[in-house]
Amino acid sequence: MPGKLKPLDVEREMKPGKYADGDGLYLIVTGPAAKSWSYRYWKGGKERWHGLGSFKDVSLKNARLARDAARLRVKGDRNTAGVDIVQERRDARQEAKAVEAQNAAPTFEECAEVYIRAQWSTWSEKHRDQWPSSLKRYAYPTIGKLTIAEIKPSHIHQLLEPIWLTKRETANRVRGRIETIIARNANIDDSDFRNPAELTKQLREKLPKRPKRVIRHHPALPYAEAARFMSELRAAEGRAAMALRFLIFTVCRTNEIVGAKWSEIDRTFPTGAVWRIPGERMKMDQDHCVPLSQPALDVLDGLSKGQQSELIFTNPDGQEFSENAMLAVLDRMGYGHVTVHGFRATFATWAEECTDYPDGVREAALAHKYKSETTAAYQRGAKLEKRRALMSDWANFIRAPSKVIQLARG
Repeated sequence: MPGKLKPLDVEREMKPGKYADGDGLYLIVTGPAAKSWSYRYWKGGKERWHGLGSFKDVSLKNARLARDAARLRVKGDRNTAGVDIVQERRDARQEAKAVEAQNAAPTFEECAEVYIRAQWSTWSEKHRDQWPSSLKRYAYPTIGKLTIAEIKPSHIHQLLEPIWLTKRETANRVRGRIETIIARNANIDDSDFRNPAELTKQLREKLPKRPKRVIRHHPALPYAEAARFMSELRAAEGRAAMALRFLIFTVCRTNEIVGAKWSEIDRTFPTGAVWRIPGERMKMDQDHCVPLSQPALDVLDGLSKGQQSELIFTNPDGQEFSENAMLAVLDRMGYGHVTVHGFRATFATWAEECTDYPDGVREAALAHKYKSETTAAYQRGAKLEKRRALMSDWANFIRAPSKVIQLARG
């Protein structure tokens, strides 16, 4: 039907306002040279204004045709349901923005590389080797080219399933590393975010059922044989043998010993020398202070003459020892039935059965993590001087004739 507006009236109208033509068509005037057409309708109880173009580009006749076409889409017919064309346009814009953002988002591999570069200076050589190689081998083939938003739990299941049973620890570490990288790149304000690499019940149930782990303790030397062994070890030649002696006197882990640096030894501490091990080399990622007994210092004094490297224990090439170097010493001495790590158990058994030191002191010497908050607080307090006395008693025990000595310490 004919509208209310006339072409000449539309041409001459300058006063800002909304001028109805009929059936929802309006001329919108916002200024002398700013006029446009809009179709007004209601959908779902909401008023909508659907733009039909500028007056300069769309004539009154064409505006009415556009209004009719829009009106038909809103109302629909027998075969087609009506649509909210304004909301449809908004959805299309949002989808276009999402696609644009998706195309601009970095891939998981790029995110991983950024994270690795950021952490590199704080990592040990072991971490520097394992993080890139494990992700490249197990994660990148499946999710490397995906953005963080595209990764789903099914992708994590796909990459973990082949190694879940056969490479148990590797699978655990790979999953944890993926979870860390995704979390690092997630929107902190997104309350609906769920990390697809999280080990949820759904993911765990989909992965193959693992048999119960059989705990195998590191074969240890009985503490009654420790003094005789140390006597034999003193006669062994080479830096690896000296490293093993230092390990036994300090009851530290192998990687802590082979990575030890001269700059970590503090001989100026008021109550005696200490070895300050940075958290990056500790199993619990916390700095650890080791009180050094005189026999432990004697080992260092025997190595310091003419030393050029920052590392305390170096191989013949001046590089860091292999973690198997001390194990080779045991083999050469005829003690292949025990392990290097087992000397920590030798110490722990001796301390428990032959001394009255509290659990907190003994466990702090081994840099263990505790389930008990009370014991954890005890350890965090360092109790350095009680540990110094414990380590001195241990050094005296393994240098003395092999017999059980009952020691009482508070």
